[in-house]
Amino acid sequence: MTDKTLTPITQQEELQKFCDSLSASDFICVDTEFHRETTFWPELCLIQASAPGVEGVIDPKADGIDLAPFLDLLADTSRVKVFHAARQDMEIFNKLIGTPPSPVFDTQIAAMALGLGDSISYDNLIQRVLRRHIDKSSQFTDWKRRPLSDKQLAYALGDVTHLRDAYLWMRDELEKRGRMEWIAEEMGSLSEPALYDTDPKNAWQRLKVRKTHKEYLAVFASVAEWRERQAQSLDRPRRRILKDDAIQEIADQKPKSEEQFDRLRAVPKGFIRSRNADGLLQTVENALADPDAYAPPAPQRKQNPQTPAGAPEMLKVLLKYVSEDSDVVPRLIANAADIERIARGETDKDIPALTGWRYEVFGQKARALLTGKLALSFENGQVRLFEPKS
Repeated sequence: MTDKTLTPITQQEELQKFCDSLSASDFICVDTEFHRETTFWPELCLIQASAPGVEGVIDPKADGIDLAPFLDLLADTSRVKVFHAARQDMEIFNKLIGTPPSPVFDTQIAAMALGLGDSISYDNLIQRVLRRHIDKSSQFTDWKRRPLSDKQLAYALGDVTHLRDAYLWMRDELEKRGRMEWIAEEMGSLSEPALYDTDPKNAWQRLKVRKTHKEYLAVFASVAEWRERQAQSLDRPRRRILKDDAIQEIADQKPKSEEQFDRLRAVPKGFIRSRNADGLLQTVENALADPDAYAPPAPQRKQNPQTPAGAPEMLKVLLKYVSEDSDVVPRLIANAADIERIARGETDKDIPALTGWRYEVFGQKARALLTGKLALSFENGQVRLFEPKS
């Protein structure tokens, strides 16, 4: 790390040279600093990037700078983009590029397949993998301020220089253990456009549908769409416009006047007459006037068979056993929903734990346990698997 690398890139020519250097590598490590506490859209403040032999910080707020050369690198599917806890960074670049970068390697996900922990933080990952300590005193910097100090810039750049070394070690370790396939599905899902969908018409899908009758669904979906449009146009967080509980109460109570809105518990009194509520009353009226036109399809209520007593608990013990034996985080193998479905005797191929490597590690044993072909015992405080004698 030199004085030159700590100088933010603010000129177009500098940016092009930096991107030309990055393009020589088959992977790029990327991180961002942004603010979002009071806005709907993240306000991008810094972009940090590195590859073997090159690293730098881009100032996206510099006058006249065009990020196109860097965005083109991210859009190039021949190059791996490395992040740690990629979701929020991917959301930013999805908006800038128009599609999520791909392919992606998320070191937080990879850590799960290497037994390094579930949702491990960046500093803990670097400590575990590289035995390096990260000075976090600049963690709560106001990244919108200019100029930034060398200490702040060094902290930001460290997010991709350490990441570069960690990625190389993790990639080699995953290949050595034959576990690249284990994380492929999770990595691929990060590049699914639906994950970053901000179409207001789909906003209701992020909320829990509690009832299935037409008027409830019509108001529920319409108000969720209205809130999304308001939040985007005013550039304010959804919760600052209307909380989720308020949407549920409006759909339940179906207020038709300002006075009825004022009687709702989850909606602040007087809110309906505020600038933030512009169009809300009309939205409710329109939905109630023609529920068929506004209601989304009612979710299908699946009748699940009864879960045998004790089956989920036995499967959780088995999951802990195989995860420790394989040195992998349990959640990467099976989640709570998988456990419940397997315990009920479901064998559908849409249960991840019953397909691919997960089936070999856990699913096969889980089915054998439930059918009496495999048993659990405890010896000297340890779980033991064995096949019962006929």
